[in-house]
Amino acid sequence: MNWNFLKKDKKKPAVKKSKTREWIDALVFAIVAATIIRGLLFSAYAIPSGSMEGTELTGDYLFVSKLSYGARMPITPLSIPFTEPVMYGMKTYFSGWQLGYHRLPGFTSVKKGDIVVFNKPSETGTPIDQRTTLIKRCQATAGDTLTIVNAQVYINGKAAPNAPKAQTSYIVTIDRTKIDTNTFGQQITQTMQDLGIEVLNQMTPDKCEMIIPTDNLQAFKSYPYIKSIVPAVTPPGAYQAEVFPNNPKFKWNLDNFGPLVLPKKGMTIPLNDSTIILYNRAIEQYEGNRLGRQAGKITLNGKVAATYTFTMDYYWMMGDNRHNSLDSRFWGYVPEDHVVGKAVITFFSTDPNKDLFHKIRWNRILRPIN
Repeated sequence: MNWNFLKKDKKKPAVKKSKTREWIDALVFAIVAATIIRGLLFSAYAIPSGSMEGTELTGDYLFVSKLSYGARMPITPLSIPFTEPVMYGMKTYFSGWQLGYHRLPGFTSVKKGDIVVFNKPSETGTPIDQRTTLIKRCQATAGDTLTIVNAQVYINGKAAPNAPKAQTSYIVTIDRTKIDTNTFGQQITQTMQDLGIEVLNQMTPDKCEMIIPTDNLQAFKSYPYIKSIVPAVTPPGAYQAEVFPNNPKFKWNLDNFGPLVLPKKGMTIPLNDSTIILYNRAIEQYEGNRLGRQAGKITLNGKVAATYTFTMDYYWMMGDNRHNSLDSRFWGYVPEDHVVGKAVITFFSTDPNKDLFHKIRWNRILRPIN
């Protein structure tokens, strides 16, 4: 009898991978791992402008937690990882295949006071997840009533806390009788650099609008050539056409705005001339409907409608540098499907105005964000 079938086959020796194959496998693993981490857990974000000064500074590099609010699933799945949406004039994504909006469960929801990274709502003709990424502070959440009175934000009738390092602009008047005209230009330039002051508008030879950090306001007032410093506030009723909802029926401006109720999922509003002005962007652009008129009546997707019920939550985002921030006051509320994540830590920071040896802001490295 042949008992050979009981013998175990000798295993063939494993084929040793070449160095090239090892490098390829390692690279593929690294790309997949990094894509998962960046897509579902965390991503890095660099502050490009001064809209959040002095909370977050130009040159700060942040970690953005996607776990906090739940990771948003890719809307444009066919794109080149770790690239900008447009590079060298060419798109790095294919917009012909887009998925619907889906989000994994998160640890929390967007709260008032959170510093949030999101896609810019006012961009059109571009997939949501390929739009410009912005960072602002959430001032109001879905269902809240927002009002701005003389630059102070009110939520549901109560004054909202201002960020400790928030900035705004002031009208500064110079007393020329106390100025050495030969050295004043150099002195004021150096003073402004030292105190982090920025000129927004030269109104007259003796008066200009300046953004002054809160911590340095009293120091600047103490200079002998400063005659007066008063907050720059646009009065109520002074209509600014660039301010949302961009309609003279609502004579709102950057400093006096509202009241405006933020749309909430499941909230129903009547459809009339006023509500269409305030909410048409949400109804049409963000929620994909079509408004019209028929025999003097308002239609929704071709049918006469008296009300509309929202399908998403919306948020109001503003920069801490109130008079140098392009935010919700210009383009309105931010839909939930535009939210990327919560800024949680500044992991690195460089000062673009310093030389190579003084460029790194060591005191901001690994600094928690609040």
